[in-house]
Amino acid sequence: MSQMTAPTPALSPQTQNEASDLGGRRLERQLFVALLGGTLLLVSAVAHLLGASSAVADIPAAIGAILLLIPLLKGAIREMKRGEPSSDALATLAVIAAIAVNDLRTAGFLALFLWLSKLVLSRTAWGAQRAIRELVELTPDAARRLDENGVESEVKLADLKVGDIVRIRPGENLPVDGCVVTGSSSINQASLTGEAVPIEAMPGIDVYAGTTNLTGQIDVTVTAVADQTTIGKVESLIREAESARSDRQDIIERLAGFYVPVVIMVSALVWFFTVRSPDRDEAAIRAITVLVVTCPGALLIAYPTAMVAAFASAARLGIMIKQTRTLENAAVVDTVVMDKTGTLTTGQFAVSRLAPVEGVDGATLLQAAADAEQSSNHPLARSILDTAKKAKITAAPITDYIEVHGRGVRATREDGVISAGRGAWLRELSPGIADQVTEVEEKIAGMSSVHVMLGDRYLGAVGLEDKLRRNASEVVQHLRRLGVRRICIFTGDRLDVAKRVGQSVGVDSVEAECLPEEKHAELKNLIANGHRTLVVGDGINDGPILATADVGVAMGLSGSDIATNSAGVALMHDDLRHVPFLLEIARRTKGIITQNIAVSLLLAVVGLALAATGNINIWLTPFYQAVAYLFVILNSLRLVRFGEDFAEDAQARRDLEAERERLKSRSRDASVRLARS
Repeated sequence: MSQMTAPTPALSPQTQNEASDLGGRRLERQLFVALLGGTLLLVSAVAHLLGASSAVADIPAAIGAILLLIPLLKGAIREMKRGEPSSDALATLAVIAAIAVNDLRTAGFLALFLWLSKLVLSRTAWGAQRAIRELVELTPDAARRLDENGVESEVKLADLKVGDIVRIRPGENLPVDGCVVTGSSSINQASLTGEAVPIEAMPGIDVYAGTTNLTGQIDVTVTAVADQTTIGKVESLIREAESARSDRQDIIERLAGFYVPVVIMVSALVWFFTVRSPDRDEAAIRAITVLVVTCPGALLIAYPTAMVAAFASAARLGIMIKQTRTLENAAVVDTVVMDKTGTLTTGQFAVSRLAPVEGVDGATLLQAAADAEQSSNHPLARSILDTAKKAKITAAPITDYIEVHGRGVRATREDGVISAGRGAWLRELSPGIADQVTEVEEKIAGMSSVHVMLGDRYLGAVGLEDKLRRNASEVVQHLRRLGVRRICIFTGDRLDVAKRVGQSVGVDSVEAECLPEEKHAELKNLIANGHRTLVVGDGINDGPILATADVGVAMGLSGSDIATNSAGVALMHDDLRHVPFLLEIARRTKGIITQNIAVSLLLAVVGLALAATGNINIWLTPFYQAVAYLFVILNSLRLVRFGEDFAEDAQARRDLEAERERLKSRSRDASVRLARS
């Protein structure tokens, strides 16, 4: 009948469980009332058939009708207090009108059918809340905390804090987000990412609450607990999505607000034009039938049922959508902007070349680069440090460190200040080295680079190469098939590197060597020119454009917190193919909502015509109305299955890749044996 009940705000797991149990008990009480009222109506009907007097037969009918009217009346009063009369108000008016013409059994059975349909919708909403509860229950209520001496003690989740160390044994779900400090194991992250293949967790690897430890015992340093964990945020987002309102939903509810007075007016006109007929009761019955058959319940659930189904489908594949408005915007995207590093490329750089200037050796250059970058989390910095470690170079102590956003880093070493970053930035710091920087850039053309300067002395640059994601070109072509008119790369990397990537994947334009504010200005220019934009990124410098775009998509759990918090969508893994899938499900959802609204209105108009002309019996009206509910719910549920083929295809790809790796490994082993023989 009325709109699905909005879920409560995010609460603690215990409170959520209590609320869910309370919802279940409430439904049981309501079902008992419905059965009691139905039994009284049945007794009245049997008494009437057995020849009992009207006074006797009508007593249980009157009690049953009033008993079943009370819940509808409460809903109608709530609607009137909000100033938004809707389906409960129309249903109550219809039942009261039937009682007024002394048709008690009709009134009672009418209330029964309408109340049962309301219970079906309440049961659907409660089922959604139970699904959320099951998600929350993936996280244990307690954890094994280790003290300074390594002694275990079981504590409640609420007593844990960031920095504690907890122990997880094989077969247990992780209670917190954290970083593995000791031990190794396989972790099943399917509850978060939809990825069936477990990851290998070892010291230094991030792990997440709600995932399952499969094989080994691990000790984990806590980085987030309770609602701050990744799965806690997923649960909060699903709740927000269920209760979120958008412009389209507001329009539907405003339409329903106009709809109700119109229906009442039509019902009054039907009564007025038929009241002079020989059968005066027929006029009242027709007017009541009009009220019942045109209740806008199906119209009101046309939007939320589709959205909840779409969110469930996306979440199954590891796509976190924060607001219903974001999904609506994704349906009309015509321009896609992608970052390069970590988005179109893997972000896993490898040092390909050391390009020191004359008088400087490669070891000195790499030492200075490692010293400067040792406190940075940038992918280039991590690659430089890995290379230095392999070369047996240990980073020297630094006394001061500063990261200049979008440009580079400065670190103070015993013998001076090291500046490492973009060549253009070093030219600004020391214009006298411009020619040297240009000469070195020619040597490492097509590579990402970190230029290094000690004091005012330019040492050279470290050239690094990043692998293109295997499916990047395929994704770009898929976006074009979906009607995306413009695909761009915005990156802070050098122009020659960005152009090489852009040509490989087939984008329309490349904006390179951009600072965050320059990316933001370029995006605002696209929006000002009427483009509906989707931005994909993963770095801190992508935060402003992710927040400004119509749809911002943050890549993977490994992306920065700033990017994830700024974006309207967060992918739980780094598979770029989920971007076109997001557009597909958004467009499919838009189509489903349109179908729901159109069919709901069409059935209401047809029902109105049938009721006004007396061509539908009042006993059939609740079933007629149920047809509209059934269509909306089943049509929306088609979205839940959407993407199953995508998931199966992704698994097939992973299996094929694993088989290729096994074959390569066998080939290498055979080559080694042949060489030894």
